[in-house]
Amino acid sequence: MNCMSIDLSNLRQKFREREYKLTPQRQIILQVFVDNRDKHLSAEDVHNIVRQQSNDIGLATVYRTLELLSDLDILQKMDFGDGRSRYEINETSTPHHHHHLICLACGKVIEFEGDLLEDLETVISRNSNFTIVDHQVKFYGYCQECRDKSED
Repeated sequence: MNCMSIDLSNLRQKFREREYKLTPQRQIILQVFVDNRDKHLSAEDVHNIVRQQSNDIGLATVYRTLELLSDLDILQKMDFGDGRSRYEINETSTPHHHHHLICLACGKVIEFEGDLLEDLETVISRNSNFTIVDHQVKFYGYCQECRDKSED
């Protein structure tokens, strides 16, 4: 998989194009996603990481920034059905790049690589005369650790 080189210089460019300022707070929050590329972070997760770096950024600022980054398509906002939005860097060069496996016991989210739905997408498009531009798939179940715990 192309691990797209998202760095702060491409992101600064996106901000300039949309006439937003990349403030120091926004930069710090963005850096959290660059550093935790494989994680799906909630506002609370981001706030905790930022606080450990002793940055004085309030939770409200984190929420507002995540909404803005989502509106700018820099972050992808996801809802895994637990009432908390989570975010990840939007790697736009690779649409359909992964699906999500969500553990109903511990809430862990695992990415599943590979796109098994291209054929289905083609059939749906053809049969319903509908142009599909993207899809998200979520599988709900139990991760290995939670299954192991329940067998004890």
